[in-house]
Amino acid sequence: MEFSKTAGKPIRCRGGGRRPPKPHEVRVKIICTSLCHSDITFWKLKDPPGYFPRILGHEAVGVVESVGDGVDEITEGEIVIPVFLADCGECADCKSKKSNLCSKLPFKISPWMHRDETSRFMDLNGETLYHFLFVSSFSEYTVVDVAHVVKVDPAVPPNRACLLSCGVSTGVGAALKTANVEAGSTVAIFGLGSIGLAVAEGARLSGASRIIGVDMNPDKFEIGKKFGVTEFVNPASCTQKSLSEVIKEMTDGGADYCFECVGLASLVQDAYACCRMGWGKTVMVGVDKPGAQVSFSSFEVLTSGKILTGSLFGAFKPKSDIPILVKRYMDKELQLNEFVTHEIKFEDINKAFDLLIGGNCLRCVIWMNK
Repeated sequence: MEFSKTAGKPIRCRGGGRRPPKPHEVRVKIICTSLCHSDITFWKLKDPPGYFPRILGHEAVGVVESVGDGVDEITEGEIVIPVFLADCGECADCKSKKSNLCSKLPFKISPWMHRDETSRFMDLNGETLYHFLFVSSFSEYTVVDVAHVVKVDPAVPPNRACLLSCGVSTGVGAALKTANVEAGSTVAIFGLGSIGLAVAEGARLSGASRIIGVDMNPDKFEIGKKFGVTEFVNPASCTQKSLSEVIKEMTDGGADYCFECVGLASLVQDAYACCRMGWGKTVMVGVDKPGAQVSFSSFEVLTSGKILTGSLFGAFKPKSDIPILVKRYMDKELQLNEFVTHEIKFEDINKAFDLLIGGNCLRCVIWMNK
């Protein structure tokens, strides 16, 4: 598959070559994939870490077509979810319960495979095509390091399983694991896109008594109610008071947990300001543009007693936690169906971009052969 060499231009799908998996690698035939805002962010980038021509896509599910030497945990024919975050199972970090950040294969924005920094894709002329987030799922076949692949129950519908490859897992985990939201607590979520609604779902599962959604789109409140959102604030309506003043009045001092789910430095500061002094925790979940910075008053950080932390993939360890999420979905505890608003064929992939950019969908599932 060859993609537009110009950032932000429509994607073109063409035939191309694929190289076989090397040691510790798996070649996966993609069943379906879904579009995430991170794909759009990097699709628009004109400079590194934006690289072209590139095969985007990182939320997917597929079947193992072949494996390279040294791959023992996965065999041909098994259903797998590729994940941008490595889980090697060998390093101190992967063995620890304190972190999901693999130190052997650390997360980075790279156009290559993780171990040897080369590509497994080429166009019809033999020219190299770049990888994206170690997954590159907008292709009939992809090659992924075994540390980035999770085996799942084949009974789970593929158009639901693919959601656990990034967005839903990230949001749910941010509430369940990163923040460790407690029953009866108050939560404020800034941005009710798919990630923010997944945070709401995690907060609902945790037993939060109040889940306040903050979004510029008033239609998001009705959508949010499906995931446990109990109250809604439109910042555009806060004309007499600041957003933080409104949230603090609503919560008698500030929310116990605040989640920034858009990827804006200014919104991180708003979320932090809305967090309760003494024990409030603010979690950064949204992906901002490379190079964006957040600044705070050192005196406020010292004296407020608040916590600010990031959450990559919701602090979940892919190989152990994704199967748990699959089971919770199959047991009708975790909502996934409600996230899928559109399903299209792969040849119509540009429609998915239009829908997400226009704010007209949550997750659009893209089928490879349907």
